[in-house]
Amino acid sequence: MLSRTADHLFWMSRYMERAENTARMIDVNYQTSLLPQSEAVAQLGWQGLLSISELLPAYQARYGDVTPSRVMDFMVKDESNPSSIMSCLSAARENARAVRGTLTTELWETHNQTWLEVRRMVKNGDFERDPGQFFEWVKFRSHLSRGVTVGTMLMDEALYFMRLGTFLERADNTARLLDVKFHAVQSDFFGAASEKDQEYDFYHWSAILRSVSGFEVYRKVYRDVIRPERVAELLILRPDMPRSLHASMNEVVNNLALVGKEGGGETQRRAGKLRAELQYGRIDEILATGLHAYLTQFLDRVNDIGQHISQEFLIPSGA
Repeated sequence: MLSRTADHLFWMSRYMERAENTARMIDVNYQTSLLPQSEAVAQLGWQGLLSISELLPAYQARYGDVTPSRVMDFMVKDESNPSSIMSCLSAARENARAVRGTLTTELWETHNQTWLEVRRMVKNGDFERDPGQFFEWVKFRSHLSRGVTVGTMLMDEALYFMRLGTFLERADNTARLLDVKFHAVQSDFFGAASEKDQEYDFYHWSAILRSVSGFEVYRKVYRDVIRPERVAELLILRPDMPRSLHASMNEVVNNLALVGKEGGGETQRRAGKLRAELQYGRIDEILATGLHAYLTQFLDRVNDIGQHISQEFLIPSGA
C-alpha cells in the first residue's frame, strides 16, 4: 500500500476516535459540574479538561479566564483548535475524501454525512440547547463509523491501518482521562472519608466510568462499591474492557503484526514491550510507584510508538 494512502487512513480513524473521546471527556466534566461542589473545585475541573489535551495555554491566549461555556465552545465549535470536535470531524472527512477510492461507499457516506450534520447542528444551536444529547450523537456517529468500517471494508492493509489509528488514539485518550480525573478527587484514595465525601466520590467515579462506557462493566466484574483502585485496574490492566489501556495495546500490537515485516521491526518491539508490561502488571505496584508518573510515561511511550509508525509506514513528518 502507498504510504500516503496509509497515512490518510490512519489519521482518518485517529481523528474520528479523538472526536469521540473529546465528547466523552467534555460530557463527564459537564455531568460532574452539576454535582454540589465549590466554585474553586468546578474551576479546577474545567482547567483539567484543557490540560488533558495540553490546550490550556492556547485557550487562555484566545479566551482568557476559564469558564464552562467558553471551554465547551473552545472544545466543541472552535475550528482554530485542532482538537475540537468540529476540527476532528472535519479532518476525518478530509482524510476520507483524499482516499475516497479506497473506502467503501457506505464508509465514505458515513464520514461525509457526519460532517454535514454536525455543521447543521452547531449552526442551529442544538449543542447549546442540550449538550448531553449532542455528545451522545458524536459518540453514536463514531460507533457507526467503526461498525461500517468492520462490516464493509475488505480485511486487508487498509483496514489494519484504520484499526491502528483508532486504538493508538484510544490508548492515549484513556490515559489522559485517567490521569486528570484521578487528580481531581480531593479525598485520599484509601483514607477514611466523610459520608459527604463518599457520596461525592461515588458520583464522581460513576461519571468517569460512564464516560468510558464502563459503569455496567465495573458492576459486572467487581460487584462492589466503586473504589478508585479498582477503577484504575479496570481502565489500565483489564484486557476484556474495550477502552482499557491493555485492550487498546492488544489491538495496536495485533494490527502492527498484520502490516509489519515478518519477524517484526522496532515499532513492533516497542509496542509489544508496552503490551507485555500491561499484561503482567499489577495495580498495587502501579499505585505504589505513583499513578501520575506511570500514566505520564505511558503517554510518552504511546507518542513514541506513533512516531515510529509514521517513520516506518506513513509519510515522514515534514514530507
